[in-house]
Amino acid sequence: MPSIDLTINTDLARRILTGFIRSEIGRIGLKRAVVGLSGGVDSALSCFLAAEALGPENVLAVRMPYRTSSRESLEHAQMVIDATGVRSLTADITEMVEPYFARFPEMDKRRRGNMMARARMMVLYDQSAAFGGLVVGTSNKTEILLGYSTLYGDSAYAINPIGDLYKTQVWQLSEAVGVPEVIIKKAPTADLWAGQTDEQELGFSYREADRLLYLLVDRRYTPQECVAEGFNEAFVQAVVRRMRRNHFKRLMPPIAKLSNRTIGYDFLYLRDWGT
Repeated sequence: MPSIDLTINTDLARRILTGFIRSEIGRIGLKRAVVGLSGGVDSALSCFLAAEALGPENVLAVRMPYRTSSRESLEHAQMVIDATGVRSLTADITEMVEPYFARFPEMDKRRRGNMMARARMMVLYDQSAAFGGLVVGTSNKTEILLGYSTLYGDSAYAINPIGDLYKTQVWQLSEAVGVPEVIIKKAPTADLWAGQTDEQELGFSYREADRLLYLLVDRRYTPQECVAEGFNEAFVQAVVRRMRRNHFKRLMPPIAKLSNRTIGYDFLYLRDWGT
């Protein structure tokens, strides 16, 4: 097995990511941020970084429970609010989604989970308009590569400070910035239904996935080379299938080309063009 070191310089990463938040929000003339706070480590880290970058008075943390959400998730989110001193709001989404669930009683857990994720993003973007801040993402590199997110749900955001951190690295940086240990140590969960955990749903652990993804993505190993290095072939193929199948989630929707300058093909400018 090759030497795989996912250790990061947390001081440097902290400076880069807080600078990223300030510059990306400032370049469009704003100075505030909105973060959906689930009680998990990813959103906690994004909230800590945003508070440090902008000042806690310029960050709005929004808790969005559903009736089956665990009390622990709410309590852990409150711990982050208390630790950072950010502004906060709780918006229960139960009354938003229950009428739709009643209309389609055959909906399975996945459809319900996707509906809740999109309802939460509706709340965040509305609060973005009300508060005058950009929505800050909470998806890590592992989730993005595996497609473990809901399109236009938790994968929607204006900027994402933690999207180039593998889950293993999220845990490292979270410890460095002061995220409460109970949040760092608990089993990752989207809390979409009782007893749900990310790793149970994926079928493998984040630490296993991170080591493999690092070789596939950062080191440009082929799947065959990863197997030759000692990774289980079925595991490698499962991860590669997920990466390929969900690649569309990482791209803007394609536009059919008819003219000489088509958005996304020939009409290409930086994010801050024209400002």
